[in-house]
Amino acid sequence: MKKIGIGIMGLGVVGGGTYEIIRANREAIIASDGIAIEVKKVLELKAERMDKLNVPAAARTANLDDLLNDGEISIVVETMGGIEPAKSFILRAFAAGKSVVTANKELLAKHWAELEKAAKKNGVGLYFEASCVGGVPIIRALDLSMQANVIQQITGIINGTTNYILTKMTEDGSDYAAALKEAQNLGYAEANPAADVDGWDAVYKLSILSSIAFNTCVPLDRIYREGITRISAEDIAYAKEMGYRIKLLAIGKLNGKKVEAHVHPCLVPEEHPLAGVRNSYNAVYLTGDHVDDLMFYGKGAGAHPTGSAIVSDIVYCAGQKKHRYAFFKNDGKLDKGIKFVDDFASKYYINVTVLDKAGCLAKVAGVLGRCGVSLEQVLQKDAKGKDKAVVVYMTHESGEKAIARAVGIIDKLDVVERINNIIRVI
Repeated sequence: MKKIGIGIMGLGVVGGGTYEIIRANREAIIASDGIAIEVKKVLELKAERMDKLNVPAAARTANLDDLLNDGEISIVVETMGGIEPAKSFILRAFAAGKSVVTANKELLAKHWAELEKAAKKNGVGLYFEASCVGGVPIIRALDLSMQANVIQQITGIINGTTNYILTKMTEDGSDYAAALKEAQNLGYAEANPAADVDGWDAVYKLSILSSIAFNTCVPLDRIYREGITRISAEDIAYAKEMGYRIKLLAIGKLNGKKVEAHVHPCLVPEEHPLAGVRNSYNAVYLTGDHVDDLMFYGKGAGAHPTGSAIVSDIVYCAGQKKHRYAFFKNDGKLDKGIKFVDDFASKYYINVTVLDKAGCLAKVAGVLGRCGVSLEQVLQKDAKGKDKAVVVYMTHESGEKAIARAVGIIDKLDVVERINNIIRVI
């Protein structure tokens, strides 16, 4: 049996869940892996968190040096979140010769290259399965189980808050504000929900996952981002009528030497596996050149799902004779020779309020046609207000630039009151 001493930095939701799992399943881990995990120090300023979990007095500290100077600690778990002081604490842990396990997707997405360089310099490991999709082992799958394939596409519902909101809007007919309020009341959304509803959380995760999947850094600033705040109950209803569900998707594609990555709402066909992912659950849909399609599904957040991934990384790290690092040049930049695609292709849902006059539909359709955008379906609905109508145009696959040109012209037509929404379709 191998004894592994660890220190935990931060005993909030995820840190607390990690501590509980280690305490509850310590003997099972010894039986399955021959590794005895012992929590030697817990760095936490709020004593009530320590009290709630009955952390022994000898393990409690509010001083980072107590953790770093403990020779029995070989692995540090960072569950503080945010950039600072988490980044500085991790770098100090590396300098003290300790490997780090973290769930911090924002920190990884923004500073992975710097952190990995420091880990390599000090001969220690950096492990972050818990940073993406909670308890779903997607990073280990990409890193260790997909070597026989070139990953061509990764499509994921990787933010539980937005998926919960969109599920409530779809199944209960709630508008966005009501669904968000319910998510906040249940603890799925923060008081300031911007990181989730504006798509930042999904962008951080897509940067990490697509970098591993495509074997090159996919920088944050190259990923297109759009949140769910403009999705209306009407959009949800019209999508359902046409056989779709609306989901916030993170999409990455590799085509030869071309990479694209974008986060935005999408109309997903009802028969697609991602359409059935409900509430706060997450799913990642992979396409490999030989394995074809795979889907990984489960709880994407929470104390125990995320803590489960952290404990898995502790066990994995403890079993390594030589630490694993990224196989690509991890400098925060796309490899030379790889082109980033901004003008990616999609079908589009275009929701427009028009004056209810003869020829209105044809005028809008004419603009789309002149811009090289062909139509697949047109849906007309009554609008609130006299002499107005809502028209939904569903296009065939078109490029972003062609749609942008068309929408710019349509918005200025005298028969168009406003463009209500534009949503991509898979």
